[in-house]
Formats: sequence, C-alpha cells, structure tokens
Amino acid sequence: MQETLDYTQEQIKLARIAKAMSHPVRLMILELLSQQSCCYSGDLAEDLPIARSTLSQHLKELKDAGLIQGELLPPKIKYCLNKENWDLAQVLFAKLFQEKNIKQCNS
Repeated sequence: MQETLDYTQEQIKLARIAKAMSHPVRLMILELLSQQSCCYSGDLAEDLPIARSTLSQHLKELKDAGLIQGELLPPKIKYCLNKENWDLAQVLFAKLFQEKNIKQCNS
C-alpha cells in the first residue's frame, strides 16, 4: 500500500523553481537578465553558446516556473525577471536553508 504525501504549496512551488534552475544554461539566462537595468530586448541566442531551439526550451522552462516573463515585440521578444516570483524564490530558498533547519549528523 502506497502512502499519500501531503506537500505544502511552498514545497510544490520551491520544487518547481528548483527544477527550473537545475540547468547551467538556465542559470546563465537568469544571471544575464538580473544584470539588466531594464528588460532584455536583444537576441539571447547571440549571447549564449547554444542553438536557438535549445534556448527556446530553456526559456519555456523558466517562464513555466514563473521566474521570467516575455513579451513579443516583433521581431524580438523582451525578457525580464518576474520580480514578484524571483522575490518569492529567494524567500523560499532562504527559509529552506535557515541555519536552525539544518541538523548536524553525529557519526
């Protein structure tokens, strides 16, 4: 018989964010966007050493997790960090990694 686990909404959201951030290219994209004073409206494919189709998949994963947002402005797409969700991600990770939550294993 399989146990049913009840996950909190915070756990579900943090897992989705962590999954989206689990690839080095996605971290590069987030770093690039975080360094912009406003939304990035260039061609990300020119700044990252990956194929456009691969870039598109990574952007979709970040958008689905709510970490970035994009706006179609032909012929370009304007990308920005989703500030509200980025702030939430920081809070959730900070809560997870709080020192009081980390127990020391005595061997």
